[in-house]
Amino acid sequence: MTPAPQEDPKTLVSTDWLAQHLQDPDLRILDASWHMPATGRDAFAEYNAAHIPGARFFDIEAISDHRSELPHMAPPVEKFISRMRAMGVGDGHQVVVYDSTGLFSAARVWWTFRLMGKMDVAVLDGGLPKWQAEGRETEDLPPIVRDRHITVQRQSGLVKDVTQVAQASKLGETEIIDARAAARFRGDEPEPRAGLRAGHIPNAKSLPFGDLLNADRTMKSPEALKSAFVAAGVDLAKPAITTCGSGVTAAILSLALERIGHRNHALYDGSWSEWGMYDDLPIAKG
Repeated sequence: MTPAPQEDPKTLVSTDWLAQHLQDPDLRILDASWHMPATGRDAFAEYNAAHIPGARFFDIEAISDHRSELPHMAPPVEKFISRMRAMGVGDGHQVVVYDSTGLFSAARVWWTFRLMGKMDVAVLDGGLPKWQAEGRETEDLPPIVRDRHITVQRQSGLVKDVTQVAQASKLGETEIIDARAAARFRGDEPEPRAGLRAGHIPNAKSLPFGDLLNADRTMKSPEALKSAFVAAGVDLAKPAITTCGSGVTAAILSLALERIGHRNHALYDGSWSEWGMYDDLPIAKG
């Protein structure tokens, strides 16, 4: 049995915490399930079949920047505002985000809210699988939604573009931490997206996101998280940039950094989907 997290409505809360607050009028629950295409899973269909009572579905693909050719880039401010208002998510709300994997894509939506300046948002530790394993209630009814005003102030320091990451790679003053599987980081396995080179950003450190999770897909304790970063060779005194395949699991590293009190971190939104595409960007292997 994994111990409950230290409850923090700005980072991570337990299923017990959510159950106790389920009827709070200013609580908004978001199902942020997302799956790689190869899994064949339909996250929205699964949401319609069973979700935590009152949950709205946050579609990571739909609520993204469709002006970019890269997958699910962070949405423009105006798009985020309009979608959240339509979902009845706004100012004064405590948001809890979960996914149907345990702790996977929910962290990306947590990061997106923080990018938009919304800090009262937490990931549900263990997600829907833990909620259901404990015999807690789910429903298949659409939520009752009322429009809610939302104020957004984009925090540009929380995201990095390819130019900024290339500079960080050269200077070595910032830790670049890669959440992909170790074999992909080393370049031993091909990328799941066609046309991408294999390897990693020079001077990046490998920390597969699974190393931060317990067997039941809950997040490890802050002490264990810190040990995992140190074991990966990460200097926690330096600023950090998190990266992965397409910016989803990098947010798990960002959440973990926040859990251990490391505040100076940003996410490389393009991640390997961008870096691996351009032949003029250097790559490292091994």
